[in-house]
Amino acid sequence: MSKRYIFMGFVGTLFVTWFFSNSAIAKEDSESVSRLESLTKFTKIIGTIERNYVDDITITEVVNKAIDGLLSNLDAHSSFLNNKKFKELKIQTEGEFGGLGITVAMKDGALTVIAPIEGTPADKAGLKSGDIILKIEDKSTLNITIDEAVGLMRGKPKTEINVTIVRKNEPKPFEVTIIRDIIKIDSVYTKRVENEEILYLRITSFDKKVVETLKEKIEEAIPWLKGVVIDLRNNPGGLLDQAVGVVDLFVEDGVIVSQKGKVESENINYYANTRDTYSDMPIVVLVNGGSASASEIVSGALQDKKRAIVVGEKTFGKGSVQVILPINKDEAIRLTIARYYLPSGRTIQAKGVTPDVFVYPGKVPQEDDSFKIKEAELKQHLTEELAKVDDNISKEDIQEEIDENQIKLITKERLVDDIQLKSAIDILKALMITMTNTK
Repeated sequence: MSKRYIFMGFVGTLFVTWFFSNSAIAKEDSESVSRLESLTKFTKIIGTIERNYVDDITITEVVNKAIDGLLSNLDAHSSFLNNKKFKELKIQTEGEFGGLGITVAMKDGALTVIAPIEGTPADKAGLKSGDIILKIEDKSTLNITIDEAVGLMRGKPKTEINVTIVRKNEPKPFEVTIIRDIIKIDSVYTKRVENEEILYLRITSFDKKVVETLKEKIEEAIPWLKGVVIDLRNNPGGLLDQAVGVVDLFVEDGVIVSQKGKVESENINYYANTRDTYSDMPIVVLVNGGSASASEIVSGALQDKKRAIVVGEKTFGKGSVQVILPINKDEAIRLTIARYYLPSGRTIQAKGVTPDVFVYPGKVPQEDDSFKIKEAELKQHLTEELAKVDDNISKEDIQEEIDENQIKLITKERLVDDIQLKSAIDILKALMITMTNTK
């Protein structure tokens, strides 16, 4: 009897294996047919456009427009880089060009300022987070693309450009004249808080020297240093390795951030190590709606690791990963391949980092008073490509109060003007007292 059951079980196993195997083949065949039908439809439409469109248009133009539309409809970060755009990207990453120094995005078809970069022409001209750029010179920006806007705003250094601005609570649009410049920003500013053992670290963007500079400044201050304020307000992001490195300065172990996508090779965990770690130093991190990408990784990871109190306003919410994939020597695609996840497993994308303590720069906004752009407000919960119109300004123009050989003081007068910074310092002082009493 037992042999009979074994035999029947074996036959049953064969049947189940045959059934699922054939089901998988059927599914694969169905997907192949569907794929073929879709490609046939696509080819037919392209041919129809080429033959019947009112204006003369080549097959190359039709295909490029199709690719452009495909990528822009995947999400607001993916895009097709034709010959001109690919060349401009290389100039932006490898060369110098004149520009304004703002980070912008599209919101409901309007070109909107995420943040002016500190010390740049746009910052000095008074542009603010949330400003809508209605016109660049005489050209309307309604429904303009980011690449088109960047092209209009870029130009020769020391030349003027006029932009028309719409601002919350302003009765009508107004014009701002900005002088383009070659922008080279010192990404890290440091100052000692007057009469306190507190170091203020302002990071304006995450360039390749941020971690190295931070470590130098902290080491210089070690003889008196008891606590740190890291100011990431209006920091649009930058290099991932620098964001990971900043967190690693203050965290001894564990995952700092993880990257997850469809392709297995893009699933990466970035870990902290115990080397050169300031693990006992109390930290407060300042953020606002202009803090994006790498800034959110730093503030969110330090928050998840219980290494910092995050103070300010909710951050932008940009937690996706893009790569440039060349398709030939003159063209490429910018494609979203993964999302970032903080140590707790939560995503930044379209959510941002929520401060532990909310502090607004003025009065607490009512429900209809918040005007700062967020990723979740944008098409398909992804922003239009965060475009630094300019990354660099001449060193002489941004020195202001910075002395490279000396950490200057943040005065009491400065704190009166900056309620968010004052709140951060007050919270840090309380942390310092608490940590001293618990030792």
